[in-house]
Amino acid sequence: MSYTVREVSAMLGLSASQIRGYTARGFLSPERGSRGELRFGFQDLIILRTAGELTAAKVPQRKIKRVLQQVREQLPEGHSITGLRIAADGDRVSVRDGATIWNPESGQKLFDFSIADIEEKTRTFALRAVPSTKSDEEDADSCFERGCELENSDPAAARDAYERALQLDPRHVEAHINLGRMLHEEGQPAAAETHYQAALAIDPEHSLAAFNLGVALEDLGRLADASSAYETALDLDPDNADAHYNLAGIYERRGDKAGALRHLKEYRKLG
Repeated sequence: MSYTVREVSAMLGLSASQIRGYTARGFLSPERGSRGELRFGFQDLIILRTAGELTAAKVPQRKIKRVLQQVREQLPEGHSITGLRIAADGDRVSVRDGATIWNPESGQKLFDFSIADIEEKTRTFALRAVPSTKSDEEDADSCFERGCELENSDPAAARDAYERALQLDPRHVEAHINLGRMLHEEGQPAAAETHYQAALAIDPEHSLAAFNLGVALEDLGRLADASSAYETALDLDPDNADAHYNLAGIYERRGDKAGALRHLKEYRKLG
């Protein structure tokens, strides 16, 4: 069984932007659904639930991201992070891989401790965490995470947070993408294009930035440029069904029935 971003958001209390942020960092292993949407398995829910519980306990987002990144770096090559159990004991985060337990921040091995068993696909292990009393100095990542948390409740403040993140780090790819998406949703595709182009200049292999750029360019009526962006997105992610669908629409408007049919076939094949 797998779950969409919306279902995971409702289940775990995380925003869609937070879920996509953890996905973009490579912490999760989602599949693509019939329309190219992200779909998360049970092991992905474990990682997301961990992040959500630590967030609720006021563990700083920078620490959560740092821990997940350190765990990935400490694992043997080819070993998946989704096979682990991650928990908080006080202000210490611990990782369990089979019989081995360690502190990812120090690398120190720990004595065994109990973690509640996972019983159902919509339930994960329990975390015991104590809110942190330390205030983190503002940086681009903390501003970005604040933006993710505010998108649903205060979009204007979320935009300000993303803009602040880019002031602190103009090369923050995810801040460019999220700010671009918000501007696009507010009817400003030209402003969105600027941020998507900036994201791709920093990370030319970011498939989501390429796809979002295509949507913005299409809304601006620049169909040739949009088509090129969608093709780039497909080069980076051949399973992006939405890119095939959108390309089919562009070819249809151009009167290229063969091109439209070709992409529709690919779209249906992925479905």
